[in-house]
Amino acid sequence: MGEVKNRNKWSVLMIVVLSTFMSTLDSSIVNVALPRMADSLGVTTASIQFVATSYLIVISGTVLIFGKLGDMFGKTSMFILGVIVFTIGSLLCGLSHSYWFLIMARAVQAIGAAGTMANNQGIVTEVFPAQERGKALGLLGTAVALGSLVGPGLGGMIVGVLSWEYIFTINVPIGIIATVGAFFLLPKTKTKTKTNGKMDLYGAVLFIVTIVSLFGALSEGLNLGFGNPLILTGFFVAAICFAAFLFVEKNRKDPMIQLDIFKNGLFSLSIFCGFISFIAMFCNNIILPFYLQDVMEFSPQKAGLIMMAYPLILMVVAPASGHLSDKIGSEILTFIGLVFTSIGLFSMSFLNEKSAVITMVCFIGIMSVGMGLFQSPNNSLIMSTVSRDKLGVAGSINALVRNIGMVCGIALATTLLYGMMSSRLGYRVTDYIPGRSDAFLFGMNIVYITASVICLIGAVLTFFRLKRKSVTVMAGK
Repeated sequence: MGEVKNRNKWSVLMIVVLSTFMSTLDSSIVNVALPRMADSLGVTTASIQFVATSYLIVISGTVLIFGKLGDMFGKTSMFILGVIVFTIGSLLCGLSHSYWFLIMARAVQAIGAAGTMANNQGIVTEVFPAQERGKALGLLGTAVALGSLVGPGLGGMIVGVLSWEYIFTINVPIGIIATVGAFFLLPKTKTKTKTNGKMDLYGAVLFIVTIVSLFGALSEGLNLGFGNPLILTGFFVAAICFAAFLFVEKNRKDPMIQLDIFKNGLFSLSIFCGFISFIAMFCNNIILPFYLQDVMEFSPQKAGLIMMAYPLILMVVAPASGHLSDKIGSEILTFIGLVFTSIGLFSMSFLNEKSAVITMVCFIGIMSVGMGLFQSPNNSLIMSTVSRDKLGVAGSINALVRNIGMVCGIALATTLLYGMMSSRLGYRVTDYIPGRSDAFLFGMNIVYITASVICLIGAVLTFFRLKRKSVTVMAGK
């Protein structure tokens, strides 16, 4: 990728951030509209959930492919293609009048989102010099987090004023603007090079089957039971295909993922910690709305206002954290961030039906500060540990891990919540039981404690990484 003039790099970042926010937003904006969509399309509540999960499944199954294509044909080319396909998919979603047409349109939309997510960090890393990279990736990380967190509130407002179709069609004018801006402002990319090889079709197919089987089993496990033969078969197929995928990647000349990228301890640890953070974030995202509306009996509007504390604080902290990481390094900030997140999650486990709103906001604030301190420096660490020809794959792995973390967080939270509620009540439940907020609170507290422990494990790992770096620096002196 050619050098970008200094005056244009922030314009590049603006286009990348806008497209990333739009793609991430659509992973959560549909949730609040699902009941209305089910009525409109004449399907059950259980069936309409696939509108949300299909988006994450398709992104996860194709994001690595777009990362490889970005390294082969240029990250800018794949990014622009992604924005165009996402915009077309959004238009098709808005025009949908049948359930299966909507599912197919969501798949198109997700393929486009995968193209942008796989290559956004690589573009930013190449455009910005090392001393400004943390700040730029911090803004990009803020867009990702805001897209995930603002979605439910924004979706609720759109559905309340207009119809559910506008949740999708609102992307069309934004997508057109982003496409034009990307075409003229993003740096031109090279054509295919010999060093970046061919597409690994066998690996791509095996990986897609792995993701679909795994996500399908996780998504339906709560409804059918994780001991159900169909669910167990899904996990078995995912395990076999993933093992075959690793074998193929290890023995191919031009693999989709060069597995030696994981030999870099800093890269692998940063990816793992990012995975942990999104598990924790989505444990909170799936539990908190039910607590606010079912236990506290707040209106959706009031619940939405309380939850907006998270993205608003994150919007301030994440860019500042990215800027600070350029000054003092990323390792210490990732450690402090995971510690704060763990403390915030543990604090949330003390909430009950008598908790004050200011108490909730304070606990949410601690989590938000932690996530804001962690995300930007961690992204910077991930992208700074690989060579330029692997930036596309590194960015796509980061996006993949983020989406898998989201799904695993939802699966973990709902499984623990309803498992603990069933234990407390003495019979199996998969929904809130009116008049038994004690059972819900019991399950909710276990979820938050578990998420806190998971984050604490990540903090311990980052502490040892920080300590090892300090020893290395002292030895060098």
